[in-house]
Formats: sequence, C-alpha cells, structure tokens
Amino acid sequence: MDLQYLLIFVAALFAGGLNGIAGGGSFILFPALMFAGIPPIPANATNSIALLPGTLASAGAYRHEFAKDKRALIQVCVLGAIGGLIGAILLLRTPPVVFLRILPYLLLIATLAFAFSKKLTAWVELQQGRFAKLRQLRTILVTMLQLIVAVYGGFFGGGMGILFLASFALMGMTNIHRMNAYKTILTSCINAITVIPFVIAGAILWQQGAIAAIGAAIGGYISAHYAQKIAPILVKRFVIGVGTVMTLYFFIKSWIS
Repeated sequence: MDLQYLLIFVAALFAGGLNGIAGGGSFILFPALMFAGIPPIPANATNSIALLPGTLASAGAYRHEFAKDKRALIQVCVLGAIGGLIGAILLLRTPPVVFLRILPYLLLIATLAFAFSKKLTAWVELQQGRFAKLRQLRTILVTMLQLIVAVYGGFFGGGMGILFLASFALMGMTNIHRMNAYKTILTSCINAITVIPFVIAGAILWQQGAIAAIGAAIGGYISAHYAQKIAPILVKRFVIGVGTVMTLYFFIKSWIS
C-alpha cells in the first residue's frame, strides 16, 4: 500500500474510533488528508464524505428516539440540509488561499467548543429560564442558531456536533439520548447534502475517500466494542491535544506563507 493511502487509512481508523467514543474525528482525518498532499478544500470535502457512514450508523442506533417526535425530526433535517448546502457552496466558492487563512480560526473554534463542551452546555441550560418567558423569541433565536451551525457544518464541520447539543439545550431538551440522536441525524443530513455540490464540483477524491471510509467504519466498530474499557476523559484530552497542535500548526503555516 502507498504511504499516502496508509496514512489516510490509519488516520481514518483513529478518527472513526474517536467519533465512536468522544467525537473529534475530523481533528485526525482532515489534517492527515492535507499531510498526504491533498489541497485543503478537496481534503475538507473528502473528510466529510468519508465520515458519513459512521454518522449514519450512529443515527441508526438512535432510531427509537426519532419515532417520538417525527415532526421535529423533519424540521431539523430540513434546516440542516439547507444550512449544509449553503455551507458547502460557500466552501467551493472560497479560494484555497483564503480557506487556508481562516482554517486556523475554524480549528480554534472547534477545539474550544470541544474543550469547554460541558461548561457551554451548562451555561446554555442556565439561559433556558431567561428565554422561557419569551417562548416565541427563543424559537426564532434557536432556529437561527441551528441554521448558522448547519452552515458552519457544511463549510467545515469540526465541532458542529457540540454546537448542536448546545442549541438543543436552548430548545429545552434535557434527555441526553434524544439530544445525541438529533445531533447524529443532523450531522448525517449535513454530510449527505454536501455530497451534491461536492460531486458536481469534482471536489471529492473518491479513492482516498473510500479508503478513509473503510478505516473509519472499522475504527467505529472497534471503538463500540472497547468504549466501556477506555476512560472518555483520556480520549477527550487526547482530542483536545491534537486539536491544539493542529490549530497552532495551521496558524504558523498561515503566518509564514
């Protein structure tokens, strides 16, 4: 196997495993695709498609949660699809040089969101009381927030699951299983809808994407088996460490280029 493909496969293996335990797989796979010599925008597009099977599998595991409120499920899926499509089109219309300039900031947002996810969710829950009296305004604000996160997800995607969880808390959701269910279906909708503009633009490298998808699927399966034996806090610290290193690397790269 070519070293490039081996790097992609191993990175996807870890990415799928991380997504199965604590999330943050994009912190591993996306930089690996770039280190393998793939330009930033095709790397981002290929990363989204490669991790799609894993998110779909996770969504399938939560199918019993979706039956409880099909109307809300359809609403969030439509919102996610619209935002994801807008984000993907914005990505394709962004010059690679500009994308490389803003990439460190995107990684920084994703890393901070991942690192402070618990505090972010706790803060959002405190705001629920303030928004309770303004139910209609809260609905509008939360819808706008979810649309913005969906656009961000179509454009980049790192950390969007955490941002969606925060928005669900603002909606008044308290059941973490239901929140995770909606998160997985939303990320699946976004990753799936981005296939259309990415395919039309020829931005996906299918051979590398297929290798990454296989690696991610294997990693996800393995992590599902060993998830109970690995302390989530250790995995989270590892993801934060990788995210921090990648953020610093791309900041330095943008400064010297």
